[in-house]
Amino acid sequence: MRLESLTPSRLILALVTAGVIGGAGVSALEARNANAAPVAAATATTTTGIPVALPDFSQITKKAGPAVVNISVVGTTKGDNGNGASNDDDDDDGASSGDPLAEYFRRFGPGMRGGKAPRSAQEQPVRGQGSGFIISADGIILTNAHVVKGAKDITVKLTDRRELKAKVLGSDPKTDIAVLKVEAKNLPVVTLGSVNDLNVGEWVLAIGSPYGFENTVTAGVVSAKGRSLPDDSAVPFIQTDVAVNPGNSGGPLFNARGEVVGINSQIYSRTGGFQGLSFAIPIDLATKIKDKIVANGKVEHAKLGVAVQEVNQTLADSFKLDSPQGALVANVEKGGPADKAGLQTGDVIRKVDGKPVVSSGDLPAAISLSSPGDKVQLEIWRNGGIKEISAQLGNASDKGVQQASAKDLAGKGKLGLALRPLEPQERQEAGVDGGLVIAQVAGPAAMAGVQPGDLLLAINGTPIKSIEQVREAVAKSDKSVALLVQRGEEKIFVPVRIG
Repeated sequence: MRLESLTPSRLILALVTAGVIGGAGVSALEARNANAAPVAAATATTTTGIPVALPDFSQITKKAGPAVVNISVVGTTKGDNGNGASNDDDDDDGASSGDPLAEYFRRFGPGMRGGKAPRSAQEQPVRGQGSGFIISADGIILTNAHVVKGAKDITVKLTDRRELKAKVLGSDPKTDIAVLKVEAKNLPVVTLGSVNDLNVGEWVLAIGSPYGFENTVTAGVVSAKGRSLPDDSAVPFIQTDVAVNPGNSGGPLFNARGEVVGINSQIYSRTGGFQGLSFAIPIDLATKIKDKIVANGKVEHAKLGVAVQEVNQTLADSFKLDSPQGALVANVEKGGPADKAGLQTGDVIRKVDGKPVVSSGDLPAAISLSSPGDKVQLEIWRNGGIKEISAQLGNASDKGVQQASAKDLAGKGKLGLALRPLEPQERQEAGVDGGLVIAQVAGPAAMAGVQPGDLLLAINGTPIKSIEQVREAVAKSDKSVALLVQRGEEKIFVPVRIG
């Protein structure tokens, strides 16, 4: 998986799996957890004198620890051709090499900081480690897809020192879930809980093998739920401050009752190590993916067929929304499920099946819980009012709901554009029915990121076909306008302050 740098702080979104070239023996992320059974509680007293029950971490660990396993994987990668030229693609994410986190360890592995591991003309072994947990006594194990990605040989090590060969029943890169199977009986198992019963501020534990230290236990609290990450993921992550490090990937996250509520998967870090921000996949989603893999050997994801972007305060003002919430539809795939349902560019999706869409990332997370062919009820905001739309989801073929990026176009400023109508040939080439060409950009619009040559298609969701319409739309807006701009094949709403 490719690492992402987050500006301006350049935080690194890192999958928490350890991988080492040539068998140098480095493990993956650290996880804290405990198993699901009634647990005795210690008692503390707050400054108000109210007794507070604290989880007994030792009892949770004693009960759940035996069901947490260490996963070792072996693959191969090609070396260079002898003249310094690599035979593999340095721009890939380690998938072709079999290394579950090759890029991560080329840049941040011990002894490899700022450089690459030496290569030879021969195929080199690639080893990695992660964690997992047993969910059925006959050997079904859950872990992360990136832990076993490209692996040719998988060994599962139990706390009683037994080592068992495992096979992958199936994996789903979209949600980063993999299901393994070992041939054994009467294995210890964890108890599964539900993220619906998990509260922000609640104690949680992780158990895993950070850097190869097997069955390491760490604890913390739930920092947030339903967290969307800028990695095209459709997972509503559980954010915690539980210490996780390379080797903890795929390990369980437990609540204070000893039930698994998540699978530790990613961290934010400037260094590649734990810095207080870790993310777990909700067990409810993982279980649903597991059931599909066990039944069909694969997972099909649903597709709505829209590109969405975040609603900030300026866009909320432009569309007369009472709050900057929802997923703003920047583009609708022609002939797709959203198009057939009547969704339009400029609609703001506020709810999916009655559940609020607060940020744009909530939409793909909600769609990911559905299957192709399912019907969803959407509450949208259009032309200053609420509208209900029913949509039948299509098959994403592993290409989920798109997230439009405002990186190149978002900004602040006031409206100031020189416009002209499109020529018939320009409309045909751009694939649009209306709109205006932005010939020149004065200070305010330029500061918002608009460029000469962009196409102005709509203002505040209303299609634009004449310069007079632009004047009228601006005159009616007292604070800001939302310009739907097309550049090349990409469309995005650009918020511009005018008051």
